[in-house]
Amino acid sequence: MNERKPASSLVYTTDPQPTPEPAPAPAYPAARQQTARIARDKKGRGGKTVTVISGLRHDPATLETLLRKLKQQCGAGGTLKAGDIEIQGDHRERVAAALVAMGYKVKHVGA
Repeated sequence: MNERKPASSLVYTTDPQPTPEPAPAPAYPAARQQTARIARDKKGRGGKTVTVISGLRHDPATLETLLRKLKQQCGAGGTLKAGDIEIQGDHRERVAAALVAMGYKVKHVGA
C-alpha cells in the first residue's frame, strides 16, 4: 500500500533532469612540440634487434599512419605496442632523419 521511492543522494535541484556535460576530447600536441625517443632493444625478442620509438602522444589512428610511413622509409616490418612504435632491425639513423623531416624533435636513448 505504502510504496517508497528509492533513496537519492540529490537534495535539491531546479533542473528537472540534470544532464552531465560531455567530456572534452583529449588534445594531442603537434609534432613540433613533441620529442621522439629512439632506442635499440633486443631484450625478450630472441636476440633480434628492434628500433623502439617512444614518447609520442597521438591518437591510435595517427600512430598507425606514422608507423606505416616509418616502415616504408626503413623497408622493414614493425608494430605498435603499448603506444610505442617498434621497427624490425637497427634503423635508428633512418628513423631519426624521417622524424626530423616530419617536424619532431629527436633524442637517442641508450648506446
